[in-house]
Amino acid sequence: MGLDLMTSSFIGLRDKLHRIALRYLQNDEDAQDALQDTWLKLSDKGGVESSQEARNKLVAVLRNNCIDLLRKKRTIPIASIDTGEVPRCCMEIEDIERLEQLLQQQLTPQQRQIFNLIIQEGMDYEQVATQMSMTVEAVRMNMSRMRKKIRETYKKLNQ
Repeated sequence: MGLDLMTSSFIGLRDKLHRIALRYLQNDEDAQDALQDTWLKLSDKGGVESSQEARNKLVAVLRNNCIDLLRKKRTIPIASIDTGEVPRCCMEIEDIERLEQLLQQQLTPQQRQIFNLIIQEGMDYEQVATQMSMTVEAVRMNMSRMRKKIRETYKKLNQ
């Protein structure tokens, strides 16, 4: 009984379901594929109590199939990505050295020490604050100012 109800509902709603799929996919062949996939998924399951339940299942599964097809179109297979050329680094070694020299000139000794402890030593703000007898907020403020100087220096270097 459930399979017959599903079949009759699918036949009755076939044109409407096709229009729904066409609205999602904008391609008749893909809409036909989605419709066929919908029928294949639901014909195996069956077990519906009413025509309204069959209609709801058909529309929901069709919508999900359309969304899956749209997602598949957006993804690029790994085999199609050109990996022949390795991207070059944005900054040359000389640029990095010039940036470091400019930073050393612009940072105060305390800022350089905080920067080295956080970036090179991997300490967190609390550890730096206790080691340097500062508040955590003062360490955060110094790091914020250093990042701002780094951005400004990098912009000057690239002009």
